[in-house]
Amino acid sequence: MKPFFTLSKSKVLQQFNIVDSVADITSYSSKTNPLVSSILEQETNCMFSIHTENELKNITNHSRILYLAQAWTSNQITCLLNKGITNFVVDNEPDLNILIETLRTLNSQTNNLQITLLLRTKLKENTLKTEKYFVFGMPSATVASHIPSLKSNPNIKQLGIHFHRKTQNMAEWNLQFELETMFPKEIIELVDIINIGGGLPSFYANTNRNVVDSIIKKIDKFKQFLKKQNIKLMLEPGRFIAAPAGKLHTSITRIYENNILVNASIYNTDLDAIIVPVKLLVQDELQKSDKNAKPYIIKGLTPCSLDLFRYRVYLKNPKEGDELVFLNAGAYNFASEFCDLEKLETKFID
Repeated sequence: MKPFFTLSKSKVLQQFNIVDSVADITSYSSKTNPLVSSILEQETNCMFSIHTENELKNITNHSRILYLAQAWTSNQITCLLNKGITNFVVDNEPDLNILIETLRTLNSQTNNLQITLLLRTKLKENTLKTEKYFVFGMPSATVASHIPSLKSNPNIKQLGIHFHRKTQNMAEWNLQFELETMFPKEIIELVDIINIGGGLPSFYANTNRNVVDSIIKKIDKFKQFLKKQNIKLMLEPGRFIAAPAGKLHTSITRIYENNILVNASIYNTDLDAIIVPVKLLVQDELQKSDKNAKPYIIKGLTPCSLDLFRYRVYLKNPKEGDELVFLNAGAYNFASEFCDLEKLETKFID
């Protein structure tokens, strides 16, 4: 059996509904898994966060796109507007200045050009200084200095603030405190939308299953705070929607000592295992204390020593030729060209 992914339409919609119940606007981060975008566009009112022009092919209705700019030109802005894209996030002053000047120029040609503009704010990172992560956004003082003039700009229909903790955010969800620390009350009152990004965690072998309910409650509390000020809350989930909807189906090709080799690699299925890193759950895996549970290492097919799906997983009597299924495998399951590995097929299921 060749390895493949399955993607559950019903699970995508179930996860979307959880997020959408606490958000005024939900914008799925399409880079997480573009195949999920097609389901959401057909079945929901979801918007789509897009980071590159190459991604535009995944969305039919461009009016539902939230485009996150990065070092764009006036010609690119004009092209995006001509495609019907009118929702933007800007994270630096040069990009903002180019946008405003382009809108001013275009407005002389058409009097009804209006956009939704969110300014991305740089958050203080409370993690260890590993020099691994780039911190996006402008200083909050810079954002605050632009908001009054942007509020009166006739080309801007809705104005917002965007801030975002990185993926699999487990702890930093004191959102009202963060917002009020960054901006004075008179600035907050001028905005129409607060976008707190994504970061909603999914379940993996090395994450805490018990945090999601508390995070949803904290988001809902923040929504109620914003509602009193007539501000809409936008969320940009990616992993939370895509991961639980996907499974990776592999076959065991060899077992020796306590090692299991499978016919797939993290390099064409689960680069998240290196990048984040998160480790996929295995269907029917056991606890250490369970009867007949034995520890195994699950190794991918390449010669790379980092090609590990799991360093330790407890299973009952696996055999060569058995199917081995990884759960929550629908997020960031993109492939590399390492060892000329092929991109796996994704089969849609209900």
